[in-house]
Amino acid sequence: MKTIKAMNSILLPLTVNNVEKEIKVNHVYCIGYAGRNIEKTMEHIIELEKIGVPRPAEVPTLYPVRRNSLSQTEEIEVLGDKTSGEAEIVLVFGDTEDEVYITVGSDHTDRSLETIDINQSKQICDKPIAREAWNLNHVIDHWDDLILTSQVYLNGEWQNYQEAKINEIIPLNEIKGFLNKKDVSFKNIVVFSGTVPLLEGFKYGSKFKMSFIDKVRSTELHAEYAITRLDSEE
Repeated sequence: MKTIKAMNSILLPLTVNNVEKEIKVNHVYCIGYAGRNIEKTMEHIIELEKIGVPRPAEVPTLYPVRRNSLSQTEEIEVLGDKTSGEAEIVLVFGDTEDEVYITVGSDHTDRSLETIDINQSKQICDKPIAREAWNLNHVIDHWDDLILTSQVYLNGEWQNYQEAKINEIIPLNEIKGFLNKKDVSFKNIVVFSGTVPLLEGFKYGSKFKMSFIDKVRSTELHAEYAITRLDSEE
């Protein structure tokens, strides 16, 4: 299912508690460098600097991305062999501040372009997002116990890529505080709100899948997509 375009916005289909909804989206953002442990975050920034990725001007950092980059299809198309996904908390704000949903998405990024311009590296890739979501108020009381996982398909097998509780990411009140600081309206927006560490560094596969796991309520959200290279000789 593709998102539906409307004037200066898109309509994002989401299934919440078996109810089909269409959420109007005016803006989409990614929050980068959202680790809760600032020392580990700075270590990561220094590691990235060593491979040519510029140091961010501030931590966390807000990156606006294309509305039409949101994808609920089972495939994205990319250029080059250095693009990869990352499982992220995705917050979806509806028509009011009280209408908030949470789901899982992938901040798929061109890692080679990231060494030149981080925002461009995010803009060039579609952002896959799950078709299902939870009401935020159903998980808010056990937020830190939610788990993000991802796997990458490489060399003919699925390999574990990420797995951690989201207490690795700045808490929800800090996410909202940061958005307030950046004058972002909590209405009709989608925010990729942070990821958990990679288990073994970047891997570049032909498929990516991710899960948001709520063990307290014994439920999960899933999304999976193929990564097709437009410049492949195959």
